[in-house]
Amino acid sequence: MSVNSVNGIIENNKTESSSGVLYLVATPIGNLEDMTYRAIRILGEVDLIAAEDTRNSIKLLNHFEIKTPMTSYHEFNRFDKAKQLIAELHEGKNIAVITDAGTPGISDPGEVLVQMCYEEGITVIPVPGAVAAVNALVASGQKTRRFSFEAFLPSDKKERKAVLEELSRETRTMVIYEAPHRLKETLKELAACLGEERGITVCKELTKKHESFMKSTIGSVLEYFAADENSPRGEYVLVIEGKSEEAIKEEKRAEWEGISVKDHLLRYINSGMSKKDAIKQVAKDRDVSKRDIYAEATELDI
Repeated sequence: MSVNSVNGIIENNKTESSSGVLYLVATPIGNLEDMTYRAIRILGEVDLIAAEDTRNSIKLLNHFEIKTPMTSYHEFNRFDKAKQLIAELHEGKNIAVITDAGTPGISDPGEVLVQMCYEEGITVIPVPGAVAAVNALVASGQKTRRFSFEAFLPSDKKERKAVLEELSRETRTMVIYEAPHRLKETLKELAACLGEERGITVCKELTKKHESFMKSTIGSVLEYFAADENSPRGEYVLVIEGKSEEAIKEEKRAEWEGISVKDHLLRYINSGMSKKDAIKQVAKDRDVSKRDIYAEATELDI
């Protein structure tokens, strides 16, 4: 197996090669019955398992009687250890990467190793399974056709503010991970950024004993967790309604209402737009008839 590069295109395919294969093996996010037959087989056949936390993963391996050696591969050694793993792959070893729960490569150091494998001509094969974001999305009751995944919001204040500002304009359904001790603060930030009336589904402890889904508004959910008896516990996935087209139209109308029709027209004409196209665009911006704008343009001698 190898990765071929032709004319700047990197093709990852299954061909003969002396190098080993990197397997991205999904593991359960809670319920051990979600482990696939293929995942168990691959983990038993590879030469080495690179685990995010070996202390956590040994419980999984023992449960399925997998004896393959493990090594740690986590956030703090993701670059140096990746080089070691690449070297072993070049020696012909097959390596499986697993995260603490779910699919490796999503919001974890597996991303770095995969990128290096492409650079080094090493084949990468995904072994699918549980993904918290997808499970939360499909069970959320929110729109699922288009969505954006943000994982955990940045801890850096400046970066976090920038991401929240982006989310305030997002029209797709948004999926965010959050830890219990930060949940209330994040909900407060979302309420300030998106509005308390924005729809949200709070998904808790997916596939586990205390799994639950709470669909409401950000404001109502924030009020719920403000009560002492409802203190956040467990791991959370927030599935948030995107900005509606109507809300966007309202904002645009409010923006244009702040200037006169004449200034509105001149803004487009001065940018190089024809009078006809400017009238058409102003009518669209203001959600009024083109005839009305044409009459006003004529009256203003534009």
